[in-house]
Amino acid sequence: MSIDTRYSPEEIESKWYQHWEQSGYFHSEPDGRESYSIVIPPPNVTGVLHMGHMLNNTIQDVLIRKARMDGKNACWVPGTDHASIATEAKVVKMLREKGIKKSDLTREEFLKHAFEWKEEYGGIILKQLRKLGASCDWQRTSFTMDEVRSEAVIKCFVDLYKRDKLYRQLRMVNWDPEAQTVLSNEEVLHTEENGKLYHVRYQIENSSEFVTIATTRPETILGDSAVAVNPADERYQSLHGKNVIVPLVNRTIPIIFDDYVDKEFGTGALKVTPAHDVNDYEIGKRHELEVIDIFEDNGSISKEGQLFVGEDRFKVRKMIVKDLEEQGSLVKVEDYLHSVGRSERTNAVVEPKLSLQWYVNMTSLAKPALENVENDEVEFFPKNQKNTYRHWLTNIRDWCISRQLWWGHRIPAYYYQDEVFVAETKELAFANAKTKFPNLKLEDLKQDEDVLDTWFSSWLWPISVFDGFKDRETLDYYYPTSVLVTGWDIIFLWVARMIMAGYEWEDKRPFDHVYFTGMVRDKQRRKMSKSLGNSPDALELLQKFGADGVRFGMLSCSPAGGDLLFDDKLCEQGRNFSNKLWNALRLVNGWEENDAIEILDEENLALIWIKARKSQVLNQVQQNFKEYRLSEALMTSYSFIWGEFCSWFLEMAKPKYGDPVSAKLKEEIVEIFSDICKMLHPFMPFITEEIWHALKSNREEDCMMSKFPNSSEVDQGLLKDVALLQDIVSGVREIRNKKSLKKSEQLQLVAFDSQESKRLIASHGFQALLKKIGVLQSIDIVDAEPDNCISFVCGTEKFGILLEEQIDVEAELVSLQKDLEYQQGFVASIQKKLNNERFVSGAPEQVVANERKKLADGMERIKAIQSSIESLKA
Repeated sequence: MSIDTRYSPEEIESKWYQHWEQSGYFHSEPDGRESYSIVIPPPNVTGVLHMGHMLNNTIQDVLIRKARMDGKNACWVPGTDHASIATEAKVVKMLREKGIKKSDLTREEFLKHAFEWKEEYGGIILKQLRKLGASCDWQRTSFTMDEVRSEAVIKCFVDLYKRDKLYRQLRMVNWDPEAQTVLSNEEVLHTEENGKLYHVRYQIENSSEFVTIATTRPETILGDSAVAVNPADERYQSLHGKNVIVPLVNRTIPIIFDDYVDKEFGTGALKVTPAHDVNDYEIGKRHELEVIDIFEDNGSISKEGQLFVGEDRFKVRKMIVKDLEEQGSLVKVEDYLHSVGRSERTNAVVEPKLSLQWYVNMTSLAKPALENVENDEVEFFPKNQKNTYRHWLTNIRDWCISRQLWWGHRIPAYYYQDEVFVAETKELAFANAKTKFPNLKLEDLKQDEDVLDTWFSSWLWPISVFDGFKDRETLDYYYPTSVLVTGWDIIFLWVARMIMAGYEWEDKRPFDHVYFTGMVRDKQRRKMSKSLGNSPDALELLQKFGADGVRFGMLSCSPAGGDLLFDDKLCEQGRNFSNKLWNALRLVNGWEENDAIEILDEENLALIWIKARKSQVLNQVQQNFKEYRLSEALMTSYSFIWGEFCSWFLEMAKPKYGDPVSAKLKEEIVEIFSDICKMLHPFMPFITEEIWHALKSNREEDCMMSKFPNSSEVDQGLLKDVALLQDIVSGVREIRNKKSLKKSEQLQLVAFDSQESKRLIASHGFQALLKKIGVLQSIDIVDAEPDNCISFVCGTEKFGILLEEQIDVEAELVSLQKDLEYQQGFVASIQKKLNNERFVSGAPEQVVANERKKLADGMERIKAIQSSIESLKA
């Protein structure tokens, strides 16, 4: 089989992905096997592939491919989220560019435009995931607003309402003036920002005296209903029963006394604006204050504000400060660092606003969700995310689920007069309403204009993607899902709510494990963003380095739960690794084989050694998978393949130039290389599939569908022997470099007399293998150090190379002295540790035993070096 001299990722990736998909490998149907299911965190339908998606989906693909190779019925369900706020904003912008205003359209007309936009642009990110190698079950692709998911959402809303876990109430909400919708508390991001603290004086009615308040939002003065002071504040005791006049609007408002007021903040006097502050609203209820809503939905001043009507709130802030100053009411302005809430989606500063909205009562839902994470029924990786989760659930507030948008699931609540009827369809709501209003007509019922929060559909995702409210057989097979892979940043918005929904409707967890990925950051630890210009184009990376290279780059620096410090040099390392594998394939396939040649002793030793090392690595990799330490699993495999299989084993097995190799040996090497392909396949699927078939052109089974390799018993003694052999060869190579000796020049090695060296040299396989890769003419045992010998220590054994030329004694003594000092420092550090009684008594017995062995070996190395020094000085 002809093999190209260079690995071409683009051509090979396209070939194999098409083959896998057409072969039906990605699709899953319930059968007798153990299921392994993952649901994709649905990206926004507006989205394109970015670094976070690449990390998250690479991890999911690694897990699903490994499960498939373990013989499980692996099902990875893809899909997209309708993303109410983001998508509606995109559609409104698109219409605006066509000269169409949303306000000029009916709801039905707008939704027609929105679905057309979704059909044209909504599947981009799923197509891009194919480029990454994502082996999703594309036949099960779901969309949070498709018919199946929509039915589930409406059913659950009605179900919660019937069980009194959902209600409608006038409350203070978080209002996004840009998206013009309410937000849940979890959709508001609070950060410390530099602002101003404005000190404004209010004249006491019928007096020349003033009360000074401090505010960060002077524009809300237009909506003031009172000035409040603490009843224990002696400065204001004389103001009982008095009023003040609001600057500019000249409204008379009362001075009230309330324990909420902090005497130490500002002046100790608080302006109370019940319509635009959560705490002020509570004060207003206690004192029955007037509620004056001065903001329109877009953040401009309403007619109730009296002044600056129609102007934007931030423009008004500047205008009102200027007017207060001119009036003499502005006392001073201070720089002030304070917490500002911004919309997660639009980044607009959120306004507290009094509004009638729908809420889910979260208290009862939270209890099983907390208990079953605490007891590891749902297991978190890493464990420390439990603390964050616990804090939120023990301080949970009711969830505001209504949104003032058109794109989304319209709330199934229908109104007539002051009555509300909740049902899955208008016809069912009408039937309910008719029992109370016999003369009611269908057209008299008016459906709620709002839609549900996007997360209200997402929290049902592990159930709804399997059509769980209708198809019990499919749900029972795949649910609970095996693992959720997601970012810690949506632990409240999504993870906790899915767990709640799982116990609410299925009375069981939605997934066994949750693997939290870290944040993708640049090498300076900055969060990647367009504004910083530090976020690489995901598709360009795939084009430049190949999918396997990018997958390697993402995973090689992604510790479990920790942030990923990304550098495209890691992708370059992944591409180089692909090239290394490709060159290894070309080397092995280029060997001419001969059936008549038997496997030599040294070749057999190399085979036994590499198989033992492979088993060791497989054991470690399997353990890494269990603990979701995927980066460690990849890098363990990488070190073994590059450092041992390619750099050592193939060198051990390689025939002399022009000579054939034993057919049996080559067959063994192909099997080992095939196992390596299987081991690496979950991480780097394309090149492993290509090499798998190139190694044996007549294979009927694809690497993707092969069984993940098993480990066998490991001969630790043999591993130790070959490790010593490698140390000896490294010592010989170091002397070659130091003395500028040719690689092909055969050297004479001496081993200083010891029981261990005699045992090893007596082994024909060991001696022959050492001669081959060390390029040695002879290996002899000596009692004393010969003349013109450069010695070196490997472990506790001492070896030397005989040179025909006179050695530089002084230079050699300097080198040996450095080695001696290093070994003495090493031994001193071990002795210090063993002299620590707390360490010896507290550490595991095996750990202490290992340290004692290190000490003994170190002492032996010191003796050997000292012996060499004495010989040179003699």
